[in-house]
Amino acid sequence: MAIFGDLLKALREGRGVTLDALAAHTGYSKSLAVKIESGERLASKAFIDKAEELLGSAGALRAVAPHLSREKLPAGYGEYADEEARATSIGFYDAHVVNGLLQTEAYMRAVFNARCPALEEDEIDRWTEGRLARQALITRKPVCMLSFVLEEWLLRRPVGGRQAMKEQLGHLLELGGRRNVQIQIMPSQYEVHAGFDGPFTFLESLDRQLLAYAESQAGGLLTDDPERVSLLHQRYGMIRAQALTPEDSAKLIEQIAGEL
Repeated sequence: MAIFGDLLKALREGRGVTLDALAAHTGYSKSLAVKIESGERLASKAFIDKAEELLGSAGALRAVAPHLSREKLPAGYGEYADEEARATSIGFYDAHVVNGLLQTEAYMRAVFNARCPALEEDEIDRWTEGRLARQALITRKPVCMLSFVLEEWLLRRPVGGRQAMKEQLGHLLELGGRRNVQIQIMPSQYEVHAGFDGPFTFLESLDRQLLAYAESQAGGLLTDDPERVSLLHQRYGMIRAQALTPEDSAKLIEQIAGEL
């Protein structure tokens, strides 16, 4: 990361481009651009493409970029993964699949097997290994406080088959018993709630900075923009208030597991 940052800074200064101009062109905040140049943050593919466009670096940044990616994580995920590994607290709202930090190996392999276009077997193995490694965050010291809100219908889709899903539900109950983990379920019977705009993640960094991350079909975006972060902070608070308590959520998970 440091080599990429040094190259980016040299190209930017050589072209007479300010950090403000780089941030504006890439859609990043100035503080994130500074951290990429200093080697504290990984640059996303979108950032690199925009920086190449602005600096006219003839592919130099793209040539260095492969050395930034984490071999065991999907492309474009490294920047968020670095922040996740260092976070002091994280809140997740998930509406499509059980959060990766909570997944059993059987569940995650079923998710990766369903990916389109299809992944090669060695890619599935690599991604599975990377996701399992991420789960060390749950038992990390110093402790990271983790809060999850999952849509009820995620628990009713038998991903990987009924037995695999039953094991996944049991795993949720086990993890939910940890002092640093809270799991809440958003009942499907609710007509409306505050999470209709889709899944997202809310992080507090080691230096107490608040960050937000959201994924789409085209990739993910990590931001420290005060307006966006404030909006998602408010939204996450409302989502947690509307979801079942951890105790009632555990009862619902047990009920659904009993139905399988």
